[in-house]
Amino acid sequence: MAEKSFFLEFFGDTPFYRVIDFLLEHRLEDFTKTEIAKQSDVSWATLYNHWDRLEEFNMVKVTRKVGNVSLYQLNQQEPIVKQLMQMELMLIKEHADKAEEKMKVKAIAKRRQ
Repeated sequence: MAEKSFFLEFFGDTPFYRVIDFLLEHRLEDFTKTEIAKQSDVSWATLYNHWDRLEEFNMVKVTRKVGNVSLYQLNQQEPIVKQLMQMELMLIKEHADKAEEKMKVKAIAKRRQ
Protein backbone atom coordinates (compact mmCIF):
# COMPACT_ATOMS: atom_id res chain seq x y z
CA MET A 1 0.00 0.00 0.00
CA ALA A 2 1.22 3.50 -0.83
CA GLU A 3 2.38 5.81 1.92
CA LYS A 4 -0.29 8.23 3.13
CA SER A 5 0.03 11.83 2.07
CA PHE A 6 0.67 14.49 4.68
CA PHE A 7 -2.82 15.80 3.87
CA LEU A 8 -4.44 12.48 4.81
CA GLU A 9 -2.25 12.10 7.88
CA PHE A 10 -3.50 15.47 9.10
CA PHE A 11 -7.18 15.39 8.09
CA GLY A 12 -7.74 11.65 8.36
CA ASP A 13 -7.99 8.87 5.84
CA THR A 14 -11.68 9.11 5.04
CA PRO A 15 -13.27 8.64 1.61
CA PHE A 16 -14.13 12.36 1.33
CA TYR A 17 -10.57 13.44 2.12
CA ARG A 18 -9.12 10.74 -0.16
CA VAL A 19 -11.05 12.29 -3.05
CA ILE A 20 -9.87 15.79 -2.14
CA ASP A 21 -6.30 14.54 -1.71
CA PHE A 22 -6.37 12.90 -5.14
CA LEU A 23 -7.74 16.06 -6.76
CA LEU A 24 -5.13 18.20 -4.98
CA GLU A 25 -2.30 15.97 -6.16
CA HIS A 26 -3.61 15.98 -9.74
CA ARG A 27 -4.96 19.53 -9.84
CA LEU A 28 -3.85 20.18 -13.42
CA GLU A 29 -5.55 17.11 -14.86
CA ASP A 30 -9.20 16.29 -15.46
CA PHE A 31 -10.99 13.01 -14.80
CA THR A 32 -14.31 11.27 -15.08
CA LYS A 33 -16.12 10.50 -11.84
CA THR A 34 -15.27 6.83 -12.35
CA GLU A 35 -11.56 7.65 -12.65
CA ILE A 36 -11.71 9.87 -9.56
CA ALA A 37 -13.34 7.09 -7.55
CA LYS A 38 -10.84 4.47 -8.72
CA GLN A 39 -7.76 6.66 -8.21
CA SER A 40 -9.02 7.82 -4.79
CA ASP A 41 -9.58 4.20 -3.75
CA VAL A 42 -13.27 4.70 -3.01
CA SER A 43 -16.25 2.97 -4.52
CA TRP A 44 -18.31 4.76 -7.12
CA ALA A 45 -21.28 4.71 -4.71
CA THR A 46 -19.16 6.37 -2.01
CA LEU A 47 -18.00 9.05 -4.43
CA TYR A 48 -21.62 9.61 -5.44
CA ASN A 49 -22.55 10.09 -1.76
CA HIS A 50 -19.91 12.84 -1.38
CA TRP A 51 -20.15 14.44 -4.81
CA ASP A 52 -22.98 16.83 -3.91
CA ARG A 53 -20.84 18.38 -1.17
CA LEU A 54 -17.95 18.88 -3.59
CA GLU A 55 -20.29 20.61 -6.02
CA GLU A 56 -22.11 22.56 -3.28
CA PHE A 57 -18.82 24.22 -2.29
CA ASN A 58 -17.73 24.58 -5.95
CA MET A 59 -14.66 22.46 -5.26
CA VAL A 60 -14.89 20.73 -8.63
CA LYS A 61 -15.69 22.03 -12.06
CA VAL A 62 -16.47 20.48 -15.42
CA THR A 63 -13.55 21.02 -17.77
CA ARG A 64 -14.94 19.32 -20.86
CA LYS A 65 -17.36 16.73 -22.16
CA VAL A 66 -16.50 13.70 -24.23
CA GLY A 67 -19.77 12.45 -25.65
CA ASN A 68 -22.09 12.10 -22.66
CA VAL A 69 -19.24 11.93 -20.13
CA SER A 70 -18.12 14.98 -18.15
CA LEU A 71 -14.53 15.41 -17.02
CA TYR A 72 -13.84 17.22 -13.76
CA GLN A 73 -10.98 19.07 -12.19
CA LEU A 74 -10.31 20.76 -8.87
CA ASN A 75 -11.65 24.32 -8.99
CA GLN A 76 -8.50 26.20 -8.00
CA GLN A 77 -10.26 29.56 -8.17
CA GLU A 78 -12.60 28.68 -5.28
CA PRO A 79 -11.47 30.21 -1.93
CA ILE A 80 -11.95 26.98 0.04
CA VAL A 81 -9.82 25.09 -2.48
CA LYS A 82 -7.15 27.81 -2.31
CA GLN A 83 -7.08 27.36 1.47
CA LEU A 84 -6.76 23.58 1.13
CA MET A 85 -3.89 23.99 -1.35
CA GLN A 86 -2.20 26.39 1.05
CA MET A 87 -2.72 23.95 3.93
CA GLU A 88 -1.23 21.13 1.87
CA LEU A 89 1.87 23.23 1.19
CA MET A 90 2.16 24.12 4.88
CA LEU A 91 1.98 20.43 5.83
CA ILE A 92 4.66 19.55 3.29
CA LYS A 93 6.89 22.36 4.57
CA GLU A 94 6.34 21.29 8.19
CA HIS A 95 7.36 17.71 7.39
CA ALA A 96 10.37 18.89 5.36
CA ASP A 97 11.50 21.14 8.23
CA LYS A 98 11.18 18.26 10.72
CA ALA A 99 13.11 15.92 8.43
CA GLU A 100 15.83 18.54 8.00
CA GLU A 101 16.08 19.01 11.78
CA LYS A 102 16.41 15.23 12.29
CA MET A 103 19.20 15.12 9.73
CA LYS A 104 21.03 17.96 11.49
CA VAL A 105 20.74 16.20 14.86
CA LYS A 106 22.06 12.96 13.37
CA ALA A 107 24.95 14.79 11.71
CA ILE A 108 25.90 16.49 14.99
CA ALA A 109 25.67 13.19 16.88
CA LYS A 110 27.84 11.47 14.26
CA ARG A 111 30.51 14.19 14.48
CA ARG A 112 30.66 13.77 18.25
CA GLN A 113 31.44 10.06 17.99
